Amino acid sequence: MNVVNEDKLAKSKKRNQSIAFFILGLLGYFIVAILLIILSFIVYKGISVINWSFITQMPEDGMTKGGIYPAIIGTLYLVAGSMLFAFPIGVLAAIYMNEYVKDGVFKKIIKQMTNNLSGVPSIVFGLFGMSLFVNKLGFGDSILAGSLTLGLLALPVVIRTTEEALKAVDNTFRQASIGLGATKWQTTRRVVLPIAFPNIITGLILSVGRVSGETAPILFTVAAYFLPKLPTSIFDQAMALPYHLYVISTSGTNIEESRPIAYGTALVLIIIVLITNLLANALRKYFGRKVKMN
Repeated sequence: MNVVNEDKLAKSKKRNQSIAFFILGLLGYFIVAILLIILSFIVYKGISVINWSFITQMPEDGMTKGGIYPAIIGTLYLVAGSMLFAFPIGVLAAIYMNEYVKDGVFKKIIKQMTNNLSGVPSIVFGLFGMSLFVNKLGFGDSILAGSLTLGLLALPVVIRTTEEALKAVDNTFRQASIGLGATKWQTTRRVVLPIAFPNIITGLILSVGRVSGETAPILFTVAAYFLPKLPTSIFDQAMALPYHLYVISTSGTNIEESRPIAYGTALVLIIIVLITNLLANALRKYFGRKVKMN
């Protein structure tokens, strides 16, 4: 009797597992299908606009003609500047929190604050950046102010992903290193960090994907409506693809005439994010191979 009941229980568990896997798989395919539909729509609408002139020329006639070259360069400047600020600070903060701070109330408060910060709307970061960097520190509407604001936006993501990457490193590596006479910092720098670095790159990928498409933070700190020239310093204003896309889609004298440019801009932005993510993934795989070889 017990054997029969156990057999029925095993079959029931297997059936429930199969149903759960089927539902999860169906949801996964559904999400992928939605993504493909959106991408196909953007490609269909924007591919006819994209050519060498569109990518390399300055905008003309209130952005209804010409190219988006200044917006592309401005976006790359902002992404690079924000990552130069957020990535080292976020990684160092995560190392301190995971490797040096003991478990307790202080650590819980800091983690909760970091989690809350990642949920703050981006427009709040934009207003804060305008108040601090643009007005208080006197940077004005500039690449520096925009990069620092976007860096603050990306900081919680970098910290959380780096912490998870450090936690994934087995403690036996730390114990073996310290047992051989290495200091805490030497163990962290030469043992823990190289092992965790491939996964830390994940935080960089997520951060790049987020800041490259943000409009609200740069709206108050750096973005220019129509600026047919390239910035010459970090204190200059700049055009950016997200804001450029927003402007030509919602304002202007002839929105319908500039609609194809909006789709082309969206497609270029997607391509830039894709290329950046591919490069970051290649970097992660490279460091992952080095860790395995060592």
